[in-house]
Amino acid sequence: MREIRIQTRRRTEMVDITQEVESVIKESKIDEGVCIVYCPHTTAGLTINENADPSVRRDIEETMEKLVPYGAGYHHLEGNADSHIKASIIGSSLNLIVTGGRPVLGTWQGIFFCEFDGPRSRRVIVQVIGK
Repeated sequence: MREIRIQTRRRTEMVDITQEVESVIKESKIDEGVCIVYCPHTTAGLTINENADPSVRRDIEETMEKLVPYGAGYHHLEGNADSHIKASIIGSSLNLIVTGGRPVLGTWQGIFFCEFDGPRSRRVIVQVIGK
């Protein structure tokens, strides 16, 4: 198990962590198995999506804001209810198949940490299981 540290710069931000996850898998020396990527924060999440065109990230960020706008009269007293809702929609973990010591990803796919309540110092936990 290893932690990846992330420093976000904006309130809403998708950070590419593909290389960091690939490094953890490589260091594990596990050739075949599963990689679990987990976000222990209630206002952030993880997703796999296109990593070739950065405008896709922007589209996702802007659409999440339209779907769940900041400051829309929520009941949560801390003022970040939208962040909790967005994180629940995105999800807190990913399971990746590992083969040949690498995660199985599509040609254009990348692994993203999704910040919804930044800027903050965050962490992601990565566990590789296999043989």
